[in-house]
Amino acid sequence: MNDLAAYIAGRLERDGEFSAGYHEGYEEFKAGFVLKALRLQNGMTQEELAKKLRINTGAVSRMENGAAGATLDTLMRAAGLFGRKLSITIE
Repeated sequence: MNDLAAYIAGRLERDGEFSAGYHEGYEEFKAGFVLKALRLQNGMTQEELAKKLRINTGAVSRMENGAAGATLDTLMRAAGLFGRKLSITIE
């Protein structure tokens, strides 16, 4: 089980409010969690990432902490920056 899966499993078990809204907010939270993990794996600061994505540092912080979502354009730029592919599913 990876860090994200372990964190989510724990929160689902002990936090009813988190559990109730989990499915609605999961993808935005996951995007921010993945963005932060990639930034840290690549030894970048929030300022450095913000500059490369052409957004402000506050926006990076809000995305990473789940306080704000990222635009599709920002996610596409981030995926390219880290040599990744962006995948979106609509069900």
